[in-house]
Amino acid sequence: MTTVLTPASPLTAADRCDRCGAQAYLRVVLLSGGELLFCAHHGRKFEPELKKIAAEIQDETERLTSVPESASDDER
Repeated sequence: MTTVLTPASPLTAADRCDRCGAQAYLRVVLLSGGELLFCAHHGRKFEPELKKIAAEIQDETERLTSVPESASDDER
């Protein structure tokens, strides 16, 4: 996927997958001007088709495996 290096606005918990309603971790800006939001699962599932119609893809799936700076030592 083509990843946006400096996203205009990070995805939040309020951003939901257009397919299933889970938290979105991918924003796909379409060549036609619209945008779609996907959870990591559906982003991977539809990746081949999305690459064909996307102007840009904002991929924040690394947040699923990263440890927040605010995590205590026993949470790491």
